[in-house]
Amino acid sequence: MAHERDRIPSGATAAGARAPGFARAGRDPRRPRLDQPQPRRTRLLPEWDPEAFGRLSERIARFLGTGRFIVWMTVVIVMWVMWNIAAPHHLRFDPYPFIFLTLMLSLQASYAAPLILLAQNRQADRDRVNLEQDRKQNERSIADTEYLTREIAALRTGLGEVATRDWIRSELQDFVKDLEERRGDGHVVFPAERARGRDAEDR
Repeated sequence: MAHERDRIPSGATAAGARAPGFARAGRDPRRPRLDQPQPRRTRLLPEWDPEAFGRLSERIARFLGTGRFIVWMTVVIVMWVMWNIAAPHHLRFDPYPFIFLTLMLSLQASYAAPLILLAQNRQADRDRVNLEQDRKQNERSIADTEYLTREIAALRTGLGEVATRDWIRSELQDFVKDLEERRGDGHVVFPAERARGRDAEDR
């Protein structure tokens, strides 16, 4: 036993003795595991859906561009001004020169302009996508038209080489006229039939 113990290197024995424990102790607990989902990161800024926000901006921009909005805004401004002019002094909340009204209109304009620009950008993106689709559709239509044109030209070329009924009729008529002319001149029309008749006479 003493000789066997002397043969085993001390470093190997120590490494083999502490290998399992070393493997467990060597794993970094801060290292993320691949078999588990990562926890959700906390963000200081609020999250929102860009698509939903874009649709909302389009609705607001569409409403701002209608006559209803202009009428309601005119009514509100007129009532605001009349109230702060004709109402008693202790009930006036925005006396002349209507600073709060000016502030509200400036705030409304400062929000309306970016919303309108966002709606225009979304509309421009849709127009670009539609234009690209129309271009591809036109290219496919042109390719199909060229293919059909080539096929029709090939069919016309093939039909030009096929014997039609009128051509066969004209050829037969010319052949019949040729036969009639030969009969009138006394030429032998069917030599094979004449040969068969000669054989019958010889018999």
